[in-house]
Amino acid sequence: MAAKRAIVRRMPAVETLGSASVICSDKTGTLTQNRMTVVELSGGNGLLAADSPQAKKLLRTAALCTDCAYEGEKLVGDPTETAIVRAVPRGVFESDRKRFPRAAEAPFTSERKRMTTIHRLPGGGYLAVTKGAPDILAALCASGGAAGESAAMAARALRVLGVAVRRLDALPAKPEDAETGMTFLGLIGMADPPRPEAAEAVATCKKAGIRPVMITGDHAATAAAVAQQLGIAENGRQVITGAELNRISDAELRRRIYDYTVFARVSPEHKVRIVRAYQSHGEVVAMTGDGVNDAPALRAADIGCAMGLSGTEVAKAASDLILTDDNFATIVAAVREGRGIYQNIRKTVHFLLSCNTGELLAVFVSFLLRLPLPLTAIQLLWVNLVTDSLPALALGVEPLDADIMERRPVRRGESIFSGGMTFNIVVEGFLIGALSLLSYSIGRVFFDADPACPVVGRTMGFAVLSLSELAHTFNVRSERSAFDPGLPANPKLIPAAVVCALMQAMVIVLRPLGGIFETAALNGFQWLAVAALSLAPLAVEELEKAIRRRQAARGGRKFGPCQSAGKRV
Repeated sequence: MAAKRAIVRRMPAVETLGSASVICSDKTGTLTQNRMTVVELSGGNGLLAADSPQAKKLLRTAALCTDCAYEGEKLVGDPTETAIVRAVPRGVFESDRKRFPRAAEAPFTSERKRMTTIHRLPGGGYLAVTKGAPDILAALCASGGAAGESAAMAARALRVLGVAVRRLDALPAKPEDAETGMTFLGLIGMADPPRPEAAEAVATCKKAGIRPVMITGDHAATAAAVAQQLGIAENGRQVITGAELNRISDAELRRRIYDYTVFARVSPEHKVRIVRAYQSHGEVVAMTGDGVNDAPALRAADIGCAMGLSGTEVAKAASDLILTDDNFATIVAAVREGRGIYQNIRKTVHFLLSCNTGELLAVFVSFLLRLPLPLTAIQLLWVNLVTDSLPALALGVEPLDADIMERRPVRRGESIFSGGMTFNIVVEGFLIGALSLLSYSIGRVFFDADPACPVVGRTMGFAVLSLSELAHTFNVRSERSAFDPGLPANPKLIPAAVVCALMQAMVIVLRPLGGIFETAALNGFQWLAVAALSLAPLAVEELEKAIRRRQAARGGRKFGPCQSAGKRV
């Protein structure tokens, strides 16, 4: 997962990822490229030409209210601010910084949604410059404003910032005191194109039964436009703002949570409410965050995903997963890996328990029938060593099924044994145990000179038990046929099975080892019987799978490998 740019900080999060049913993602930098570019300017009465004096004044004034700086040839700062500064010639920007030095500032916060700087004017006095959300600035201005034009720009998927100014005779006690009676200067519209892979990742989420949700501080119209481009929202009715969230109770939010896929103009506190609303319906929620204030939401989520590039150390410490590229598609890739890991855990548990059930039944039934024990202690230990080692490890690294992201997520609290796996373990264990006892009985009755000391029978039962479990490894791989050419190849499984089969044969064929493991040399007919009985689980399972495929086809249902809960049709 680290190779796929997802660093896991807490190992249980890997299994939880496979169950993720809701992904709450920020917009800027995660769903979009975070490469802001100024594309439209407005003075409040229509769009401005980029080379007009009014447009140049708007950009130069806005550039003063930024924390950007050139370091050599590189412009360093927030992507939104660097987009504004890049629209101003470097010489003009640096000259303005010297000509109008900053005397005070009120920094941007998610609660204020604006930034104000106060600059000394060459002829005396001061100029306060405020940039921020147009709707917030409208309440601060004594004149000017362009609510309709701001909404139109936002509907074109642009991030819109308003700029307002005020002349001051003296420096106020607090910079915030200058944020009244301001004059509206204009609007700056910036485009942040969606990541090319984001739309495909959103579509994959929907096929996988995962609900993609956008949570952003941007204007509702901007968020809605981007969400519709990516397929997260179908219309503007699926958008709710932070102000609207404040007006409804937690109970009402829980009731209406599925009406929305976009949450705009939200604060970090709203994220916690959103997470808990989804969790109240049993959803497993993944939440992205990058700021210090996002830490509570990352903790509240089932899977907290911190941004590796833009995230703070506090956010990373509170997270379960760190995305080194801040990319939504990486979350989806991590969910895919999580599903694969969970699937392989199920396969390995299924295999080990069914094999051990067969071993227990073989010994227990012979004890009830008062037969000589079919296996000695060292033989039982050897069977476990052979079958529980390489084949089980090979199952743990099974390639992911091609349709793993077309299945529904595992529900919260669902047992790993759900979907009939317990029944399958018992039935398959009975089959393996019965075949071992059958081979033991054949050898004891037909080939042993003394049935009370069944060396040949015990050897045949020992061989069938071990080899049938190796054959059963191929049954557990998938609900599809083991011979299906479309089944992803596992290059580790066949070598593991061959090595273990050779190890099993050696303790029978090589006489020094035969003495240690109390086995007898088998003739050709006996080996033929052992081979036939050992392959029986594979044949029986293939027959069962063929019947289930036919039933599924008649029922008009799509048959896929290892259905979401492993349930057999």
